[in-house]
Amino acid sequence: MGLNNPIVKEHMDALFGEERAEELRAQMSALPSAKRELVIVEAISEALKEMGGKYVLPFCFKNEHGTRTSHYLIFVSKHILGYNIMKGIMGGESSKSEQNVPSFSYCVADKTMPLLFELGRPLDDLQGMLLADFAGRTLTMNEVFDNHHVGRPYLERNYKEALAILEAKGKVVAEPPADKRRKNTFGDAVRVRFPAKAKGK
Repeated sequence: MGLNNPIVKEHMDALFGEERAEELRAQMSALPSAKRELVIVEAISEALKEMGGKYVLPFCFKNEHGTRTSHYLIFVSKHILGYNIMKGIMGGESSKSEQNVPSFSYCVADKTMPLLFELGRPLDDLQGMLLADFAGRTLTMNEVFDNHHVGRPYLERNYKEALAILEAKGKVVAEPPADKRRKNTFGDAVRVRFPAKAKGK
């Protein structure tokens, strides 16, 4: 609402950067409210990165009915360790998760009115991304996590679960293999060999 309020124009320009703020003002009237919210949060995140905040992590709060956004809490850090710690905290405080992947949002209605919310398969999506993004490479679980999770909702445990599923399906090769590891574990140092992309794909 403040973007088009002349009283706080100076503050909006300082937050987004004058050029980006003008672009947003031009975009807003043509966008539905849900889309406007996402565009603004993305713009704030980009502005914070330009100010030196290398790692940016938004967390959304919904009203008690789950129909409107109340506010966002946006964490900013220059160091990956702070980002990792806060990502774990925010993930744990999320009011819902799909396939053990946190939503990075809090809403009382998530538990009381689940039919309001679209169900996804985020862990399945992660498996597909890993096969595509690391095709033909061999990395440890920890290297996979460090090189992939920034800017995505997945926690370390999600990567371990996704890699274990891919191994069980025969889509990646792990060393040591599952039968040589403690049951239901996928350690940080386990090496994963991803198949090369098939031609034409």
